[in-house]
This record gives sequence, structure tokens and C-alpha cells, in this order.
Amino acid sequence: MAARQTSSALQPPALSDAYPMANPGYGKRTAPDQRPRTGTDFTTLPTRERYVAGFIDHLPEGASMSVKQLAKQLPLYGQQAISSALTALSVAGHLRRVRCPAGAGDETRWVFRTFWSRTARDNAWWTTFLAAETSTTQATAPDTAPTPPLPPPSKAPRTEQAPDPTPVPQQRTPPLRPETPLAPSTAETGPSPAYLALARLGRNDHRLTLSADDCATLEPQATQWLTRGVSTDYLTSALTAGLPATIDSPTGFLRHRLTTKIPPQLPAEGTESGTTAPTARSLLVECTECGTPGPPEALPDGLCRLCRETHSNETGTSPAAPTAAPDVKARMANLRNLLRSV
Repeated sequence: MAARQTSSALQPPALSDAYPMANPGYGKRTAPDQRPRTGTDFTTLPTRERYVAGFIDHLPEGASMSVKQLAKQLPLYGQQAISSALTALSVAGHLRRVRCPAGAGDETRWVFRTFWSRTARDNAWWTTFLAAETSTTQATAPDTAPTPPLPPPSKAPRTEQAPDPTPVPQQRTPPLRPETPLAPSTAETGPSPAYLALARLGRNDHRLTLSADDCATLEPQATQWLTRGVSTDYLTSALTAGLPATIDSPTGFLRHRLTTKIPPQLPAEGTESGTTAPTARSLLVECTECGTPGPPEALPDGLCRLCRETHSNETGTSPAAPTAAPDVKARMANLRNLLRSV
């Protein structure tokens, strides 16, 4: 029976030489102590999940694990289907998405990785493994950090100019009249990073198009995310991950996500690079469905509480059991109910 099931299953395409690799320190990471690869791997999974798992299992270390890149290589399924398959694989114990800091001091950056295990693991195994990985990350993070950021403007090298040999008479500046005060500071500063991130959502996906008033309304909530140490790229990813097929109210939908998915407040770093608090280097698991970060023990099955409850309600099984792909219609109905309650 196992042989017939394997032979009739969809076979993932061969890995292309052009498949993109992630930036150094990012992408796929293979978990240790796995059984050898066999022809019966993933046979207990549904067809779509078996198809996606077979392809991911053959990706090299450091390969890009974004939904967009996987969907380009796996033409049978779109991005929404691939995202749902990754959620099911996370529940089945085959993967965990994580983020961990790399570097030190002002050069600290978040590194995003996806740990993959051909052998299905339970939550206790993943929690223990990721705790050990945190210790490894603390010791090796500076070596795996991406390119350090540009220095702050105050430290940027200046372009020296040759002195003008011809003296220029000093120009007298007429005094400002009382009726022509200096322009307010708002004329010198543009929109905030939070405002710009919200304004660009509609360009990435028309379902999240916001007006100028909508962006101004949601700007304080988005700013709270950035004050907790996340980047605008992370904010955008969390707001756009796992979108339903239709969104009746982009403003209400985003307000709900900004409220319920806000990342935890991490302790402030030490004043000196050598006295950084150990918790600042903690590895955080990201919800495979929506991207919300948290400690491993707070995200069993690799899902946050809300996504785990939604996944359990849609499949009608206990959250810890491997399940089939989520029902899109049920998810849409649940999201509409959530929006009505906002």
C-alpha cells in the first residue's frame, strides 16, 4: 500500500540550478539527527503537503524559503496554497520559522531562518532544539551577521572642498519680519516610516489599498511596532502574510492585525556592546501562518494562539495532530467575523 501511494503521488520538480539562495545567514537550515532519505518519506501527509515537503527536503542549506520563491518553482500551487501547506507542515512537526539577532551593538540585525526536519518532531523536541540553537547563535552570531549597516550620518565621511582663494565679502542677511516666521518643522520632515509602510501596502497587494486618512489613522499603531525594535520590512511581512481571498475593509483588517499581532516588548540592550543582556539574543519562533514572534514554548506547532485556534477549528482536530490543508472558505468566514467585532 505504501509503495502504491508513493508511486501515485505528485512528484515535485527537479531542483533548478537557478533557484535563488537567501542572503548569508538566512534561508533554510536542516535540523540534526534525521533519518536517511527514503522513498516513503512524507507518505502520511496529504498530497499537496507531500509534494511541497519533497521539494523543500532537497533544497540546499541557505536556500530561499519565501512563499513567493517556492510558488515560482512549484507551478501546481499558488502562493496562498503554498502558505497553507507550510502551515500544515509546521503543525506536522517538519519545520519552524525563527528570527534571531546577529551582530553586536549598533550592528545588530534580525536574521530570519526556516529550520527543516525530514523526520517529524513533536513540540518538546523543537523547544529543546531551539533552546540549544539560541546558545549557538549567541556564540556565532557576529560571524553570520549580514552586511553591517551604513554608519550614522554624523559619522559619515565628508567630501573635502578646496578653499576658495578669492575672498568673498560677507553678505548681510536681512532680519526676518514678524509676519514671515520660519517654516514649521513639518515642512522639513517627510512622512514617518510607519506611515510610508502603510501607504506602500496597496502597491504590494491591491486588497490592502489605504487612503491618506486611513494611513494617518493607523500610523500610531504601526509606530508602536517600530518602537519595539522591528523593521518596516518585518511590519509589512506580518501585515501581508496569509491574506484571505477578499478583504471587505482594509482599514478594519489592518487595525485588527496591528492590535492582535503586535510583537512583544524586548528588554533594552546594555549601554555597552559587551554588556548586552542575554535575553536580547534570544531566538524567537515566528508563527508560520502570520509571522507573529514569540518564545518556542509560546508557539506550539509553530503557530501563535489565534492561528492555532483557527487552524484547529477549520480542520476539526486537536491542534497537536497533523492535519490536512486549511479550508479557505472557513478562514474567510472567520476573518469576517473578527472584522465585525473590531
